[in-house]
Amino acid sequence: MTRKEDAKIIMEDGQWATAYNLNPGETHYHELSHTQVWVSCLDQEWQVRFRRMAEDDDQERWLQTVTDTAPNPDLAVQRFVRPGAGHEVVYQPVMSRLAMVIRPYQPLTIPADTECTIYVGTLLWMRILVGNKQTQLLELPLADPMMTWVGRNTMEGELCYSAATFARLVLDAVPKRPWRAITPVRIVNQQDEPLLLERFSLPTPLLSLHRNKQGQLWTPRVTVYCESGMNSARLRVDSGVVAEAGDCSLVTAAREQTSRGGLIKAYDRMFG
Repeated sequence: MTRKEDAKIIMEDGQWATAYNLNPGETHYHELSHTQVWVSCLDQEWQVRFRRMAEDDDQERWLQTVTDTAPNPDLAVQRFVRPGAGHEVVYQPVMSRLAMVIRPYQPLTIPADTECTIYVGTLLWMRILVGNKQTQLLELPLADPMMTWVGRNTMEGELCYSAATFARLVLDAVPKRPWRAITPVRIVNQQDEPLLLERFSLPTPLLSLHRNKQGQLWTPRVTVYCESGMNSARLRVDSGVVAEAGDCSLVTAAREQTSRGGLIKAYDRMFG
């Protein structure tokens, strides 16, 4: 089902961390990012289907509706035994399990003894929770993530996701979309020479998600201190969101917890 297939169906804006009630035989349909999602409630099971849509840079809304129309039988289906009572389904945003390598479309030079803040829009995963106990069925990336290797050689390093970004320096220029979280990245170049920023590794497992009154998702600020070359950096993750985010509430905790007061550590793969 799409909006074009049935123009009479009313599509409304979807909401994160909100309980939707489905009766047996009903399907919750979504269009967001590059993805269509169908979540069906049956008497003894839950079913989840998804497929990618054509990319549309103008898309800004997460559209959803509940229907009693069965999904296309040609779609691949994942089936789950119903874990208990309750017909509720909740969609929770979550950051990726792997670090995200951010590649600015145009490299950015940070002069010696200078700092800047760039605003990164990071793609989210959708965590599907069902029933009275909010049992997790699965986590679904809202676009196909690209993989990359970050390390000094093929033996030392780690597998990461990769994404391109405009690395905007002005917050108002960042597109606000419900399937992306805004992360302020403060880069402090403490070297006596310029720092050419061609890519950097964002520690997404350390980032919690917060929602403001406008429904926008933010993560805490990440500060990177570059002291002695591109292959070494110190990293700090704030405990809360920046003032520019507005009044926010926690939606999803970080996958990995930092130490009290934030994390400061050596990070030898920050810039590649």
